[in-house]
Amino acid sequence: MSRPLPTVLVIPTGIGCAIGGYAGDGLPAARLLAAASGCLITHPNALNAAALYWSDPRIHYVEGWALNRFAAGDLALAPVASQRVGLLLDAGIEQDLRLRHLQAAEACRASLGLSIGPVLSTDVPLEVSLSLGPSGVSSGRIGRPDALIRAGERLRQAGATAIAVVARFPDDPGSEALASYRQGSGVDALAGAEAVISHLLSRQLGLPCAHAPALAPLSLDPRLDPLAAAEELGHTFLPCVLVGLSRAPDLIPLRPVSGPEPLGEAVIHPSRIGAVVAPAGALGGEAVLACAERGIPLIAVEGNPSLLEVSAGRLGLSAIAAASYAEAAGLVLALREGLQPEALRRPLPPLEQLSADRPSDGGSASPGPWPLRDGTRPHPPC
Repeated sequence: MSRPLPTVLVIPTGIGCAIGGYAGDGLPAARLLAAASGCLITHPNALNAAALYWSDPRIHYVEGWALNRFAAGDLALAPVASQRVGLLLDAGIEQDLRLRHLQAAEACRASLGLSIGPVLSTDVPLEVSLSLGPSGVSSGRIGRPDALIRAGERLRQAGATAIAVVARFPDDPGSEALASYRQGSGVDALAGAEAVISHLLSRQLGLPCAHAPALAPLSLDPRLDPLAAAEELGHTFLPCVLVGLSRAPDLIPLRPVSGPEPLGEAVIHPSRIGAVVAPAGALGGEAVLACAERGIPLIAVEGNPSLLEVSAGRLGLSAIAAASYAEAAGLVLALREGLQPEALRRPLPPLEQLSADRPSDGGSASPGPWPLRDGTRPHPPC
């Protein structure tokens, strides 16, 4: 088998994606792309499934802010055997619900052997609120970001190398939006606020971070859609976050330098990214645009619609269309084997013809590794 082709998978959160819009229903696509690429970098939204999870050494769990910085060439990723996961609890969580989350952490220590701790509660409640934008995309805010940052910094000082956050989210068991979501339609109303929390903490601390909401358990619903079932298996959403963070790669800032970066062979350098995969209607995110700017092949999956219609055509991007994630995995495998995806389709596009009276731009047929953002070349790919 050829060497791995590091591939970025982006499934934006809170926009109602048909695949990846629920807890962990993007996992099958992620597993397939990991097998095709040999190295998949993706964010918690594509992997978290509440009490369910899937550990695969080929899948790298990277929070959304860090994923954006990696795609832009500002960070490298260093795989590790294990992280010490600090547990940050919102002071607004009721005592019984707090105990449930502590028991989930203890279960992961006893049954999975994870390194968890220390545990710290914020000095004041975080005051999370939820909202929906005009398009129906979920959003939210945190009333006390200062309390979140203070607690995160204390955990880092105490030796935590990754941080799992549990914030108390508002309950709304009688809402029509929740009823629709449990029946397989609508948008994850929690996702936007979750992204705000994890982005803020990752950016502030430079550590792998992820979030699990604390909510009161819902009553049983016999009409529950299979897509929503993972979220109703237990009392917390925490286990998948602890498992994901336990093997999340370290974040290595890349400094502007004149020579090669002194990085180990196992480090995943952003110059090695071979493809980025995203829903065809949700291509406006920072990671996708950064990859496109650097000339990295973009695979747009048409079989994953959402509330957005931000397509390659509207953005003026060049993209390889894929009808499904199965087809996207085939395209990634083709790129990994050095096959041009256009050779697999008919009719073949015509060869590009250059005019003899126009000078060459001096470009190379094999331009990688891509330059860093300051124009310098990184070290040769590992």
